[in-house]
Amino acid sequence: MTRRIITLGSCLLLAFVLAGCGPSTKEDIVLKAKDAKTRSALEKALGKPDDISKLGPVEKWTYKAKNGKVTFVLVGDTVTIEAAGGSEKKD
Repeated sequence: MTRRIITLGSCLLLAFVLAGCGPSTKEDIVLKAKDAKTRSALEKALGKPDDISKLGPVEKWTYKAKNGKVTFVLVGDTVTIEAAGGSEKKD
């Protein structure tokens, strides 16, 4: 009986840990990057972006979230704008 309880507890703990490993929400991403004003600070806060597009000195860094995406616009080394897009799911 004790072995069963330990096994069940271990399985529940593993399920909770794995549930927290998925992608963040848009709100979580924006909150993590709140104080990031430079390229290096943004990458330190969020890691590598899922997509980067460039046009001259302007870059758009896009991070995918559970409920859409968040895009940061960088000019040179400075984070200038952030925008959170809607859900990518289509009905």
